[in-house]
Amino acid sequence: MATLYVSPHPDDFRSLLALIAAEFCPSSRPRIIKEDPPASLKARSRPALALVAGGADSVLSGSSAVSWYLACQAKRTGVDTKQQSQVWQWLSFAENELIPVSCAVVFPLMGVMGVDKKLQQSSRSELMRVLKVLDQTLTLRTFLVGEGITLADMAVATAVLLPFKYALESTDKKALVNVTRWFTTCINQPQFLKVLGEIGLCEKVAPVTPKANVVGDAKTADVSPVVDSAEPTNNGPPKTEAQLKKEAKKREKLEKFQQKKDMEAKKKAQPPTEKKAKPEKKELGVIAYNIPTTAGERKDVASPLPDSYSPQYVEAAWYPWWEKQGFFKPEYGRNLSEPNPRGTFMMCIPPPNVTGSLHLGHALTNAIQDSLTRWHRMRGETSLWNPGCDHAGIATQVVVEKKLMRERGLSRHDLGRENFIQEVWRWKNEKGDRIYHQLKKLGSSLDWDRACFTMDPKLSYAVQEAFIRMHDEGVIYRSKRLVNWSCTLNSAISDIEVDKKELTGRTLLPVPGYKEKVEFGVLVSFSYKVDGSDEEVIVATTRIETMLGDSAVAVHPADPRYQHLKGKMVLHPFCDRKMPVVFDDFVDMSFGTGAVKITPAHDHNDYEVGERHNLAFINILDENGLLINVPPPFLGMKRFEARKSVLQALKDRGQFKEIKDNPMVVPVCSRSKDIVEPLLKPQWYVNCRDMGKQAADAVREGRLKIIPDHHLKTWFNWLDNIRDWCISRQLWWGHRIPAYFITVNDPSVKPGEDMDGHYWVSGRSEEEAREKAAKRFNVSPDKITLRQDEDVLDTWFSSGIFPFSIFGWPNETQDLNVFYPGTLLETGHDILFFWVARMVMMGLKLTGKLPFKEVYLHAVVRDAHGRKMSKSLGNVIDPLDVITGISLEGLHAQLIDSNLDPVEVEKAKQGQKSDYPNGIPECGTDALRFALCAYTSQGRDINLDVNRILGYRHFCNKLWNAVKFAMRTLGDKFAPSEKAQLSGEESVSDRWILSRLCAAVALCNAGFKAYDFPAITTAIYNFWLYELCDVYLESIKPVFSKSEEEGACQRLALVCRQTLYTCLEVGLRLLSPVMPFVSEELYQRLPRRQPQSDPPSICVTSYPDTQEFCWQSDEVDHDMEFIMAVVKTIRSLRADYNLTKTRADCYLQCRDSATVSLVQKYNLQIQTLSYSQAVIPLTANQLVPEGCAVAIASDRCTVNLMLKGLIDMEKEVTKLMTKKGDLEKQMEKLSEKMAKSDYKEKVPVKVQEQDAEKLRQSQAEHEKVKEAIDNFRKMM
Repeated sequence: MATLYVSPHPDDFRSLLALIAAEFCPSSRPRIIKEDPPASLKARSRPALALVAGGADSVLSGSSAVSWYLACQAKRTGVDTKQQSQVWQWLSFAENELIPVSCAVVFPLMGVMGVDKKLQQSSRSELMRVLKVLDQTLTLRTFLVGEGITLADMAVATAVLLPFKYALESTDKKALVNVTRWFTTCINQPQFLKVLGEIGLCEKVAPVTPKANVVGDAKTADVSPVVDSAEPTNNGPPKTEAQLKKEAKKREKLEKFQQKKDMEAKKKAQPPTEKKAKPEKKELGVIAYNIPTTAGERKDVASPLPDSYSPQYVEAAWYPWWEKQGFFKPEYGRNLSEPNPRGTFMMCIPPPNVTGSLHLGHALTNAIQDSLTRWHRMRGETSLWNPGCDHAGIATQVVVEKKLMRERGLSRHDLGRENFIQEVWRWKNEKGDRIYHQLKKLGSSLDWDRACFTMDPKLSYAVQEAFIRMHDEGVIYRSKRLVNWSCTLNSAISDIEVDKKELTGRTLLPVPGYKEKVEFGVLVSFSYKVDGSDEEVIVATTRIETMLGDSAVAVHPADPRYQHLKGKMVLHPFCDRKMPVVFDDFVDMSFGTGAVKITPAHDHNDYEVGERHNLAFINILDENGLLINVPPPFLGMKRFEARKSVLQALKDRGQFKEIKDNPMVVPVCSRSKDIVEPLLKPQWYVNCRDMGKQAADAVREGRLKIIPDHHLKTWFNWLDNIRDWCISRQLWWGHRIPAYFITVNDPSVKPGEDMDGHYWVSGRSEEEAREKAAKRFNVSPDKITLRQDEDVLDTWFSSGIFPFSIFGWPNETQDLNVFYPGTLLETGHDILFFWVARMVMMGLKLTGKLPFKEVYLHAVVRDAHGRKMSKSLGNVIDPLDVITGISLEGLHAQLIDSNLDPVEVEKAKQGQKSDYPNGIPECGTDALRFALCAYTSQGRDINLDVNRILGYRHFCNKLWNAVKFAMRTLGDKFAPSEKAQLSGEESVSDRWILSRLCAAVALCNAGFKAYDFPAITTAIYNFWLYELCDVYLESIKPVFSKSEEEGACQRLALVCRQTLYTCLEVGLRLLSPVMPFVSEELYQRLPRRQPQSDPPSICVTSYPDTQEFCWQSDEVDHDMEFIMAVVKTIRSLRADYNLTKTRADCYLQCRDSATVSLVQKYNLQIQTLSYSQAVIPLTANQLVPEGCAVAIASDRCTVNLMLKGLIDMEKEVTKLMTKKGDLEKQMEKLSEKMAKSDYKEKVPVKVQEQDAEKLRQSQAEHEKVKEAIDNFRKMM
């Protein structure tokens, strides 16, 4: 075992990094010793990791080397070479950028001396600068590299640990919202908590009282992980009197500074007397809309916009108005009986279960579907998005049964079927509208007048009709086969309701109805005696109790070991049953003994063997899981109690051979957590062979398109090998099967059996069924007695006809003629078979038409760690909690109200604390929708981090501020032209932004057509943020500052205002399908081009298209690309020489006359965007004045920034010389280390790579510093 030597000091972040990295590799975790390593190890510093005890040949020293080694063991250094490089880069960032400045800020507060004074002078502002760089990186990221914790997060988090504990005040943390969120997420990970414990974050700067072990023996007390040049004085000789006086003075200054800070804080805390707080502000960042507005009335837009974006304010009042105005109805503005030349768009919602509330997976579905619907509606198509809700047979029955037992101590059998169904309806009417409320909060533009529930009379009639037609045709038939049986629910369940729990070996699992846990994951071997000989055949099973139902032993026909057993029988040890040895190809000769026990009535593979060889089907389980058809003492036993008894009985008879661990998959009922049993039951089945072929052919022939096409293989594989579908469910809640068992009261007709389809008839009423039965058996109706099947239909049966049952099928209705077949089916790929394939099959079967033309399958949403959303993990998040925000305590409270058991509640609480230590911030609907659409590029699964959604709320705020600024610029009297068009007087900036607007229009429309949602969100984001805000709005400021002047300047400003209006109005229309609330709020504040005829809402305004906005110019875009490269180079030079506010002249040396002309053309833009005093283009032959800093913008242009007279050259040279000397020392030290003879053998490869990278960086920086010194000297 390796040994890790660390400092005992609680603030030694170098040691803490190593300890945290060690926690991530529990299987190979080193022994921890909190003292110096033995001298024999020759370790240079702590932390040190001794890989081989007692020798110096395998010792790693220093936090970087040690943590890298440990993180590699834990696979926390990235999944590929690119990620490993990124992790390395962050490790270097922590070491070289963060640690020195963190120490410089914190050590004086801790009373540690010896920190570089030069570094101290501007250390706090430098720390904030570095952290802001980090904050920007984390805007849309949860972790620094990839989607999980890596060494990058460990290193950077420990580097900022001391500032967060001692130096960063509340105001600092508010300025670093992303860093604070990320840091809190990190330190609440279990591995961090184990090392650091609960960390108290700094609220106000104060001197830190040194810990007990700060003063003492240097060997046991590392004060802090200081940079080499800053060793604490208690590790050296005693302090002199002068040093002590100096320290006392410093402490006095610090106390005065603190008093000053306290006074400032006190003043801030006092309410101002002359200003009144704005009434709409509840707290920072939350502004409420308080103007009285009757539900359904238009929101007040006459009052000024609030100072900043607040989702609460923006999202108030709009939805009820949209709904009341009928904007979401396909009839809005048109007559359905008249064809629409622009076409029809129809999509039905995947009906969510009535039982619960929506989670983020549903939110993704609705964000995509609503964006598509709104886009089609704005294109002028007759658009319908039809809402609906599924009755969710098993799920609803389980919820209501639990509620009954909890509140009244009653079971459904105590109430009886009719009363229980009434109880379910009562629950549905009370709780069932929560989903619709959530959908409205998400902004879903559904036509609520057409909302359907699968148990409504209209849909129930369609379900009945579908069953009767398919039964009469023989497509639905009665058969006795194996089903997935839940003994707890007393019902068959579908494959989607079976969770496959993977076990690696022996495992004890809880099973409902058993006090003790039950053993799974073992393989029991036992023998059957061969009849008439002393020979035995050894078989093995994971379910030993099923041997009571065995009816054969199977071997492979080619297995030489068993050829002599052809025609032989084996004897059952517990009854007088003789069982044949059968030869079947399904047997794997290489597994075990090559002999397999066959239980046709309790195993799917064995069932098929039993069919092939005409074996006996012996059912040994009743519906409650009790043993039947078995000899005493097993008769009446519970199945898993019989497991122990059978094993003991085999041991007593000497036929038990061995028991060993066996990896296996255990089927668990997702509803009841019971172990699923294959059970023979007479059920109703749908013959899917022909329907499956038709559904597959529809895709093969191109009549139905599935997007993305990587799902095609799965589609064909499932439909080409489709099995018949069991549609019976032994429940009370659902569509009762309209089939009746016939008893004929006539001695000439023999009695029928349950599984004989001839004795079953279906009908719309009992009378109709009686008439059918009488006709079939040629008797009078009075001799017929009917018994309706107690079972209900599988929920997926009613879902399968949803696309046409919602329009009144089988009746001919206007809606059915107009909207069926639909246009699109959008859903998650996880229900491709359970729902999508069945809709296609049943649509073709019952209507002769495909239910839709295209299927778009989105990704499945997982949490930030890639885990499936699960209540027991605490990662199922209500979209409303993301929209409005929720505290950690609020999340915990939701768990207590759920149906989880106490152990699962505690586990879920830990998951919530780790992922949302500060709860979930208020993000708003628009940000949530935008984030979900932006995420869909991640392939099959989406690892959604709620915190990243917050980044898009910041985007909304930037959008808000941009529109506010632009509206002030337009002015109150501005009137837009009646049509968006070029006047011919546009400036180069105007032409460029209009070109970029047209490019965004083209990208958005192409994105919607191709279901490429990230392309849409990226186009919108880039246009608003990087093109309109960052470039255009800045470049036009001089235009408006000169607009008071006469003539040309006024005309230029007028054209500029028209361009700006076009950008705002079209930009908001582009945004509207994805962000409906903020786009409506801002659009309503803009003046209209044609106030009398323009639509009242943005959601029914036309979507911009490339026919109208056709001004994209590659030439203009190319020119501006070059200009922005020049601007960025000037900005970079200004930053290098710290010219924050000073304007400097800029000489642009151009390669040719064309470039000179281009620079002259864009002179004002360059000057404005680069904050230059003057921009002077020069030809290649013209001399550049002395005193300029130089940088290359491109092969066409070199930037020369005049510094002479703006900065103190000598002071700058002195600073750079000091830096040059430091770099040379670093390089010398590294070179000496790397030049040692045993360096390549002793130092790990990763550390060698790290050293080489450090040396390369230092050399590059050294060259840059030398060049800067030379430049300054030339200017002096």
